[in-house]
Amino acid sequence: MKKSSFNWQFRDTTPIDSVFQTEMLNQGYSETFAELLWNRNIRTAEEFSQLMKVNIDDLHDPFLMHDMERAVERIQAAVMEEQAILVYGDYDADGITSTSIMVEALEMIGADVHYVLPNRFIHGYGPNKSLFEEKINEGIQLIITVDNGVAGNEAIDYANSKGVDVIVTDHHELPPVLPDAYCIIHPRYPEGQYPFGELAGAGVAFKLATALLEEVPLEMLDLVTIGTVADLVSMTGENRLFVKLGLQAIKQTQRLGLLELLKVSSVDLQKVDEMSIGFSLGPRLNAIGRLGDPNPAVELMTTFDEEIAHTLAEKLDKINDERKVIVQKTTAEATALINPEDKVHLIAAKGWNPGVLGIVAGNILKQTGQPTIILSIDENGVAKGSGRSIEALDLFGMLTTMRSEFTHFGGHAAAVGLTMPADRIPSLQKLMNDYILAEQIDLSKGSELKIDASLPIAKISLGLVEELKKLAPFGTDNPAPHFLVNGNVSFFKRIGSEQQHVKFSLKNEDNQLDAIGFGFGEEAEEIQQPDTQFVGDLEINEWNGQKKVQLRLIDFASEGTQVIDRRAKYTWNQKIDSGKALYLAFQKENQKFFSKELQHSIVLYDATIDWTDYDQLIVLDCPDHKELLQEITIAGHFERIYLYLYSSDEAYLNGLPSREQFAKLYQFFRKQPKVDIRFKLKNVSNYLRIPEKLLVFMIHVFSELKFVTIDDGVLQMVESPETRAFEESKIYQKRMARIDSEEFLLMNDIQTIRNWLKG
Repeated sequence: MKKSSFNWQFRDTTPIDSVFQTEMLNQGYSETFAELLWNRNIRTAEEFSQLMKVNIDDLHDPFLMHDMERAVERIQAAVMEEQAILVYGDYDADGITSTSIMVEALEMIGADVHYVLPNRFIHGYGPNKSLFEEKINEGIQLIITVDNGVAGNEAIDYANSKGVDVIVTDHHELPPVLPDAYCIIHPRYPEGQYPFGELAGAGVAFKLATALLEEVPLEMLDLVTIGTVADLVSMTGENRLFVKLGLQAIKQTQRLGLLELLKVSSVDLQKVDEMSIGFSLGPRLNAIGRLGDPNPAVELMTTFDEEIAHTLAEKLDKINDERKVIVQKTTAEATALINPEDKVHLIAAKGWNPGVLGIVAGNILKQTGQPTIILSIDENGVAKGSGRSIEALDLFGMLTTMRSEFTHFGGHAAAVGLTMPADRIPSLQKLMNDYILAEQIDLSKGSELKIDASLPIAKISLGLVEELKKLAPFGTDNPAPHFLVNGNVSFFKRIGSEQQHVKFSLKNEDNQLDAIGFGFGEEAEEIQQPDTQFVGDLEINEWNGQKKVQLRLIDFASEGTQVIDRRAKYTWNQKIDSGKALYLAFQKENQKFFSKELQHSIVLYDATIDWTDYDQLIVLDCPDHKELLQEITIAGHFERIYLYLYSSDEAYLNGLPSREQFAKLYQFFRKQPKVDIRFKLKNVSNYLRIPEKLLVFMIHVFSELKFVTIDDGVLQMVESPETRAFEESKIYQKRMARIDSEEFLLMNDIQTIRNWLKG
C-alpha cells in the first residue's frame, strides 16, 4: 500500500446543462472540456467568451484606488521641484519587479530617482528606520515604498519628523493601525473603490505608473507579469489579464536583463509561460535576496548595458545554484531532527540561513504532510524563521493564541514568519501539540489536492491539452486541471544527473500515455506497482518536431500490499526506515551474509510470530517451501513486502547431483578412506569437477545416510554401510523443495510473484 502524499479531493460535480454542452460542442470543443468548464462554474458561452478575452482596455482605472490622485500630484510636484525621490522596495521577486516598474516610470517623467532594497539580514522586511535615516541624510526628499509599507509605522514617523513625505504602495494585509504616511495606495483600502483587491506589489506599482504616465505602460507588462506570478497572488480577474498580456509582451521584450535571465535559465523565449516564470525566473530573482544584497537584481531588470545584463544574469544564476545547495543541506539536517510524536513539526538549529527557511518548511511539509516551522538560532539565542501549513490547520490562527511566545509574528493561514527567544521553543511545541488535541484537528490527511476528473487514457489527446491551455495562465485560485489516470506501468527509467526524476509509460488496453515525475526518483519502485493511481497535469512534450501528450506527475497511490523487487540488488544492507519492519530470515546460516547493522534486526522464522504486528516485511532469503511465504503474506497486513531472497548455497543454480556424481564421490571416498575436508575440500572439488557448494551438499547427504562419519573435520568412510536411496535423505528432500522454491521466487518476473502472493 502506498498512501498519497496529498489529500485527494474531487471537485464537486453536477450534471452538465445540455444547452451549455451543445453550445461548446458546436464551437468544436470536446465533451471532457465542456464538463471541466461546468464544474469550474463557467456555465454559459458568454462566461467562457469573457474568460478568453485579452484586451488592454479591460484593465481597471488606477484612479479608483484610494489616494491615487494625491500620490500623482505629490510626485509631479517633486519632479517640478527637482526633489530626490527614493523608491524603497522589497528583496523578493515581487519587490524587485515593483521597484523596477516604479524606477522606470519616474525616469520617464524626468524624476531624480534612486532606489534601495533592504537586506533581509541587516534591515529585515519593510521600512527600516536606520535605512530611511541614511537615505534622508544623503538628500532624499520623497520616499515611495513598493510591495511594503503598511506596517512601517516607526520608519515613516521618522521620515515625517524630518519633513520627508512617504507614499506607501502595498498589497499586504492592512494592520489595525496604519502608518501616518502622506498617502497609502492599496487595492483593498477601506475607503477606496478599486474593484479588484488581489493585486501583487508589482500590480499596485504598475497602477501608479499608469496614473503617472497617463497611459498603460505596455513595456512594463513583462515586469508586472513576473511579480504577479512569483508572488503567488490570485490568478483571477485583473491579475489573470496582466499575465495573459504580459506573457505576450515577454515574447517581444527588448529588456536586456530579462533576455539574459531567460538565457541562463534555459527558457525558450517563444515558449515562456507562467510555469517558466514560477520555476525558472522567479527563483533566480528570489535567490539573491535570500542570500544577500538584492539590489543588483533591479539593475539587471533596468539596465541598457548588454555586458552588465550578461554579468548580472550569470551572477543571479550562480546564486540560485548556491541557494539550492543550502536548501538541500538544510532540509536534510532538519528532517533528521523531526520528532514523529509532534503534531506540528517545530525544528530549530544554530547556523541555518534564515533566507531559505520558508522553502525548507515547505519541503518538509511536502515530505510529511504535517505543518512545519523551521527556525534558525543566532548567537544571541534568538530564533527566527518560517512556517508552512495544510488546509486542516490555520497556522496563523493557532499561533495568534500564543502571541506571548513571540517578539515578532505575522502571516496568514498557510504561512507565517516569526521571531522568538530560543529557550521558549519547547514551550511553543507543547502549546501547539495541546492545541491540536484540544481542537480535535485531524492532520493525518496532508495538504489538499483538488482533482478535476478521472480520465481514461483513451480520452487524452493533443486536442484536449490545447483546449486546457485556454484556461491558462494557471496559479492560485485558478489551478491547472489535475486528472486521475489509471494504467499499468510499462516502460520505466530513472533520469537526471542524480537519478532524481522518473520517466515512464502508462498502458491501458490499446492506449498508452507518457509520464514524467520530477523529484520522484526515490519512489521508483513504488510507482511501478500494479493497481496504482496517478494524479497529474497534462502537457505537450515536443521533441525533434514530434508532439506527444505527457502526464506531469503530482502524486500517486496504490491499494493493497506492495511487493518491491530487491532481488540481486545492491541495496540489501540499507535499512527500511518507514513503519514497523520485520527482517525475516528462514535459514540461520544466511544471517551472516548481511551487514552487522541488519544482523541485529533479523528475526529467524518461527511459526508463532504474530505477523499482524508489522506493516513492512523484508524477506532476506528463500524459504524451503515457497508456500510458506504465501501463507505469511495472507496472514499479515503488510503495506510493503521487500523481496531480497538471498540464496547462500544457490540450490536452484547448482541443482541436484546426478547419480553419476554421487557414484564418483562414493568411489573417491572408498579409495581415500580418510579426508580432512576442512583443508582438502577445494582439492576434491577440482579433482572430481563437482562445484564446491554442491560437493558440500553431497557430503551432508552421505553423512545423514551414514555412508561416512565426520569427526573434527576428518571424513571417514563407513565399512559396509547399509544400502539406502539418496531420496531417503531429509537433506536431499529439503534441497528438492528449496530448488522448487528458488526456481519460482528467483526466476519468475515480479508481476507473477505479486499475483501469486495474493493467493
